[in-house]
Amino acid sequence: MGFFKMLKEDMDVVFDQDPAARSYIEVCLTYSGLHAIWSHRIAHGFYRKKFFFIARLISQISRFFTGVEIHPGAKIGHRFFIDHGMGVVIGETCEIGDNVTIYQGVTLGGTGKEKGKRHPTIKDNVLIATGAKVLGSITIGENSKVGAGSVVLKDVPDHATVVGIPGRVVVQNGEKVKDLDHHKLPDPMYELLNRMDTEIKELQKEIAALKGAKHNDDQSI
Repeated sequence: MGFFKMLKEDMDVVFDQDPAARSYIEVCLTYSGLHAIWSHRIAHGFYRKKFFFIARLISQISRFFTGVEIHPGAKIGHRFFIDHGMGVVIGETCEIGDNVTIYQGVTLGGTGKEKGKRHPTIKDNVLIATGAKVLGSITIGENSKVGAGSVVLKDVPDHATVVGIPGRVVVQNGEKVKDLDHHKLPDPMYELLNRMDTEIKELQKEIAALKGAKHNDDQSI
């Protein structure tokens, strides 16, 4: 597909995904997510030709004006849509398929541990909701959804919905994996504080036992 035809596709998908879009002029001039995608397609072209400095410069200028940071090395397919793009981050080795939609605050990043392929692979027809973090060299399967605010650290199968911290599959192939109980979603900070409280209580018991033993020794003398 030609470069300009792909740019036209990027505009068309806005009308498919955003009911607020009214005209091509409005979309072309005011949609920062679209500007970020267009800038990335240009930057990626320079990146592939090993003009790395020019590619990074285009990327950083785009980041300044749009609030969306896409590394020029990331591979992005057709009909990619970023809705309300502020705060979106997409890493260098990320691979994104066709018909993918992401919302503001989404991070497709690394964990800081890997070398080589260290960012996610997002297959076709995936939706990633507001504030979700997809981290590491993992794969989000076709037609899957990632819930808002989720932190996904493991592969997600095709046709699945994943939510929570850490992310877990709650729906696959249209069937519930288990009941989704929002007030029971994992809370790492609560679990850490709970463990600390348990350890403190155990230490207090040990100290009390030692004090009791010392008191008995003093009386025997």
